[in-house]
Amino acid sequence: MSRTLTQPTSSVQTATALILLVGMAAVVGSALGFEHLGGYMPCKLCLEQRTPYYVGVPLMAIAALSSALHLPAVITRGLLLIGGLLMAYGLYLSVYHSGVEWAWWAGPTDCGAVSAPVTGGTGGVLDSLNTVIPPSCDKAALRILGLSLAGWNAIASLVLTIIAFRGATGKA
Repeated sequence: MSRTLTQPTSSVQTATALILLVGMAAVVGSALGFEHLGGYMPCKLCLEQRTPYYVGVPLMAIAALSSALHLPAVITRGLLLIGGLLMAYGLYLSVYHSGVEWAWWAGPTDCGAVSAPVTGGTGGVLDSLNTVIPPSCDKAALRILGLSLAGWNAIASLVLTIIAFRGATGKA
């Protein structure tokens, strides 16, 4: 192992882990805010785009902690690399969803599909949950400056990918 990998984590990796932690939390927090405060119901692809953030936020917290504990740099750099790969996957998902919204390619066939309501119920709240129609993946619920939320997620994912990979490779 090289001397660089066994040395304690540098301030670049510490700062990168903290920036990614805050950035990832802000992006997924905004999505949750649009859903729960703004009333925008997410489609299937919207929900899938959150997965890299749900995994990445605690991972970046661990990266920041490994840095604070002065563990070997290879640990923090490895976690940053995984964070970068997660954000690259998030970029792929958001570009795919944006393309579906712009009708550049077809989306999943089960997006917006509704399962048959459960029969035999009394028509109460639980039965009504089965009749809720989720939004279609090919219709942007909101556009800000011409971009849908999937488009903005693509930009955020790209930026976070670059930050993570630069931190993982030690390039300031």
